[in-house]
Amino acid sequence: MLAKVAICAAALLAADTTNEAPKKAEIELISIERNVILHTNAERKRHRLPPLEVDPDLVKSARSHCSWMTRRRTLQHTGRAVAENIAMGQRSSKDVVEDWMGSSGHRANILNRSYRRIGVAAYRTESGTIFWCQQFLR
Repeated sequence: MLAKVAICAAALLAADTTNEAPKKAEIELISIERNVILHTNAERKRHRLPPLEVDPDLVKSARSHCSWMTRRRTLQHTGRAVAENIAMGQRSSKDVVEDWMGSSGHRANILNRSYRRIGVAAYRTESGTIFWCQQFLR
């Protein structure tokens, strides 16, 4: 059985003291997914690019694909009309984003000026291996 990694970000959202209305982009992210987005947007900021916005549909797509890869213990791209970074084995969100930035193709996805939306997922096998999926759209 697969176990979602970490805790729901709902507690983080509940702790927000602002009175702003919820935005469409808000979706319950687990902390490790949230951190992948934070590290990804930090890289974009370093390169003077705008931050990516969380897209609930992309999160669902990334979770579906990441779950599939985790169950099959394989890395395979979706072949869909999204840009995608996948990985397995990294122990933290910081590590996976650093690895992606060290790969020209993955780095190109993260730093693509035309992408505006992101969805991420992280699933852990029973033995502790984490599978990662990051998807991008304009």
